[in-house]
Amino acid sequence: MSLSEPRKLTPLEQAQYSERGYHFPVRAFTGEEALAFQNRFRSYHDQVAERMKRLLPRERRSFMTETHLFLRWVYDIVSHPRVLDAVESVLGPDIIVWASQWFPKFLGDKAFVSWHQDATYWGLTPPNVTTAWIALSESTTKNGCMRVVPGTQKMPLLPQRETYGADNMLSRGQEIAVEVDEKQAVDMPLMPGEFSLHHVGIVHGSGPNNSEVPRIGLAVRYISPDVVQSNPGREIALLVRGKDAYGHFDLVDPPEHDVPFGESRIHAEALDRKAGNLLPKDGSGTS
Repeated sequence: MSLSEPRKLTPLEQAQYSERGYHFPVRAFTGEEALAFQNRFRSYHDQVAERMKRLLPRERRSFMTETHLFLRWVYDIVSHPRVLDAVESVLGPDIIVWASQWFPKFLGDKAFVSWHQDATYWGLTPPNVTTAWIALSESTTKNGCMRVVPGTQKMPLLPQRETYGADNMLSRGQEIAVEVDEKQAVDMPLMPGEFSLHHVGIVHGSGPNNSEVPRIGLAVRYISPDVVQSNPGREIALLVRGKDAYGHFDLVDPPEHDVPFGESRIHAEALDRKAGNLLPKDGSGTS
């Protein structure tokens, strides 16, 4: 099968996703395409990072989230047919991007993601939610690839606590408050241009980068239109395939071109609405 052809999951792969809560790898882009996107991210990151040092934590993190709303090249990633074909296999033909977030781990980076379940704090029901973790660089066990505990999406949600750890990449340093049997965990290494899918309820996390190779990836949160935000604020989202027959979110048009960070009204509004639903009232953390 050529890279230009559709790549939906087979019936067996769909059944395995339903049972295990994850699937990988799926090829979305060639190595050359992934490198080009990686260079775009590095350029964007370098332009904004120095400015972010002077801002509050929530403001600093904002340039890593929902970039698909104001950077056309990020929208091109989240709406690519080879990504959406796989997402359609688990969510159906109507697909909305609810959120996106960059998770870079540069050389010597101590950043990690603690064991957690997204369904605990996102407020989305029913759980017709999947994340595509798209690797633009090599993602390995040594540089901190994602790890999952198979089947945990079928169990009751586990208690979580908020640590606000300095090196934790999650907004509130949320972590599962009971012991996780790491012997059951599965590593999900990816090559540049590949991605994984994982269910909103699965236990997952990742370690720090202990290699000489950066790990750069984009996590895209896809939902089907029947999903409802249980918190009161009406959030902004983007329809990328099919139709929305429910109207639970305010849909916006994709960006026609790149807009400099801080100049997109839609991006700012999307961040404010999501923060109102997901963050503590003191405004700490980020979505």
